[in-house]
Amino acid sequence: MKYLQEHAENAVLALMLAKKEEAHLTYTHNTLFAQKIDLEWVQSLSTNEALSEKIDAFVGRFSRLQDHIGDKLIPRFAALLGESPKSLLDTLAYAEKMAWLSNAEEFISARKLRNLLVHEYMTDTELFLEALHVANEATIMLINVVSTIAQYANTLGLIDDSNAKETSNE
Repeated sequence: MKYLQEHAENAVLALMLAKKEEAHLTYTHNTLFAQKIDLEWVQSLSTNEALSEKIDAFVGRFSRLQDHIGDKLIPRFAALLGESPKSLLDTLAYAEKMAWLSNAEEFISARKLRNLLVHEYMTDTELFLEALHVANEATIMLINVVSTIAQYANTLGLIDDSNAKETSNE
């Protein structure tokens, strides 16, 4: 497979950062969702600082990885292949075409979800509970995007097999 060598370094750097962010999100996701998250659990957030901090960590890591994927990782891999999407929608459509992302609409929905995660647990516990359960699935989608792009980078010879496997196993 051919790619534009002048974009290789930026693409690899974006991927390495995405893998680090993905590892942190995976950790927080696994520890958060190992708990039974129900309405009572969400209502306890107002008095349980440790849970509130866990939510803040999850939302921050979820948001950072999502931003990085949409703003850096996919655009840099598109540039590597000679493409230059103009908007986030173009970027996501290209990622979908390349099979790096299974559904651009899911990514856009996850982006909207972030606002609910930031604000709603303070005002609407039922809406926040629903948003958390949707975020659980969206997190898996984000992790899969990083893993898929890492496998693609391995196919191009940009990273070695052990780095691609580390991403998919974390």
